[in-house]
Amino acid sequence: MKALDRIAATFFGIGSIPLAPGTAASAVAALGYKGALHGLSWPLYVLLVAGLFVAGAAAAGRMAADLGHPDPGRVVIDEVCGQLVALAFLPAGWLPVGLAFALFRFFDIIKPWPIRSLENLPGGLGIMADDVGAGLAAAVVARLLLLIV
Repeated sequence: MKALDRIAATFFGIGSIPLAPGTAASAVAALGYKGALHGLSWPLYVLLVAGLFVAGAAAAGRMAADLGHPDPGRVVIDEVCGQLVALAFLPAGWLPVGLAFALFRFFDIIKPWPIRSLENLPGGLGIMADDVGAGLAAAVVARLLLLIV
């Protein structure tokens, strides 16, 4: 089970790259959305993101416990899930995808209230929840900005 947890938590090894693994994982998620995921029906997209959240929370929690760290940098499944939340139902053009990517990274890095408080949830739930919170904040701001542009 540890190998599967590592594969899931590091999102197929992306979390093992030495420089900015969270940003790399977010970029892969954004490109995946632009390339294919934007075409999914909304029920299937929601099911995909929810399944990713549940599986990610389990794998991230076990990997964090194994490593003895509450939120190891190698765990990037949370960035993938949060980025997909930020992108949900946006058009697949470069402007909306790039904007959602930049806003998600911004909210994920600065973690304003109440996003930071989500990290206090236990285990893998806390690892995943703050990124979903950042994704929700990015989604709202991206949509508002896209109304203006």
